[in-house]
Amino acid sequence: MDASRSDVLILGGGVIGLACALYLLRSGVSVRVLEQGFPGSGSSHGNCGTITPSHAAPLTMPGMVGTALRSLLHRDAPLYVNPRPDLDRLRWLFSFARHCTWRDFNRAGEARGAILARSRALMGELIAQEGLDCEFDEVGELYVYRSARVLDQDRHHVELLDRLGMAVQSMTGDEVLAMEPALREGVVGGLYHAGDARLRPDRYVAELARRVRELGGKIETGARVDHFGVTDNRITYVRTTGGIFTGDRVVMALGAWSPPIGRMLGLRLPMQPGKGYSLTYDAAPVRAPRHSLVLREAAVCVTTWASGYRLGSTMEFSGYEEGLNDVRLDALRRGAATFLHEPEGRGEVVPWWGWRPMSVDEVPIIGPSSRWSNLVFATGHGMLGISMSAATGELVAGLLAGPAPVLDPAPFSPARFGL
Repeated sequence: MDASRSDVLILGGGVIGLACALYLLRSGVSVRVLEQGFPGSGSSHGNCGTITPSHAAPLTMPGMVGTALRSLLHRDAPLYVNPRPDLDRLRWLFSFARHCTWRDFNRAGEARGAILARSRALMGELIAQEGLDCEFDEVGELYVYRSARVLDQDRHHVELLDRLGMAVQSMTGDEVLAMEPALREGVVGGLYHAGDARLRPDRYVAELARRVRELGGKIETGARVDHFGVTDNRITYVRTTGGIFTGDRVVMALGAWSPPIGRMLGLRLPMQPGKGYSLTYDAAPVRAPRHSLVLREAAVCVTTWASGYRLGSTMEFSGYEEGLNDVRLDALRRGAATFLHEPEGRGEVVPWWGWRPMSVDEVPIIGPSSRWSNLVFATGHGMLGISMSAATGELVAGLLAGPAPVLDPAPFSPARFGL
């Protein structure tokens, strides 16, 4: 028996790859995960850990291109596009601009809303059934506004959620301050999303990896993909820095690394890495927020756990440029200080950056390839990998092992990009 063979090879050990592995194992399929670092070492690790059906609205909306262009001169802007010449990024931006219409906004919002709602319905059950110790808390999320103009601009967000049947409660400034005493005066209003939840993302990913191994799945660390063996339209083996592996089916769950690895197979995935940052503290401040917060004008997410406290978010398009940007980290601190009595936590602070896999239409790419007969995509989840993880795992398992998936796979099909 070939010890390097599995029914399914999963490329990528982030939250999406591990969720796919877990659901496939539950379907009776043998699985091997190939991860270049360690499980969750990419954008699964340092994000804000919110589970947010409320984030159905995509970035692709009229006016976003102007926002991106204005950011060229402001390195601390919540959305920043690096002006350094980059042909791949320029192509992506032009294509992204073509999707910034109300028609595409609504189409993407409906697709994102469907997978977010399904994933939210699965998360509590998955965490309970598998005994995942990850500080899961169904606390809801509060959007906070200090500008009436920005609150009014978000009416499209509210209208979309209403159409999707997702509860959103509009609140006055006084109601927001009564709900969340950690906030400073000057709040003009808020939107409360009672259906949202939170968890500690690094622990969630570690627990997924634990359960994958306990159920017989293999996780190969230090296994960076560097070559594919192919015959006709089929992938016959995957060569990595950790060895050569074979599988009947191959799932590409490589997040932001999907485009460069996809090029090895002659595929051009319409994605760009969107760099995010966070600051994680050992302990929350004394006046810590009770709910997860989105501080809208600053575009800062605030998450409180029993084990720590995190400020995060921002979106930077700088290609595959590595490393921390102190300007972006300082923007997180300043944004939080505008809204909160005690913006920073206590104890040691750990800065972090990671690349989010941003698809050009803001809808994940999930489903079988039309080019390679045994390749399935599970990538392009943008800022919502944690939120969409359970539904993506269920969908991929349904497509590969049955039963037929609950979620309609059509809106996520790679065929829309000729993949």
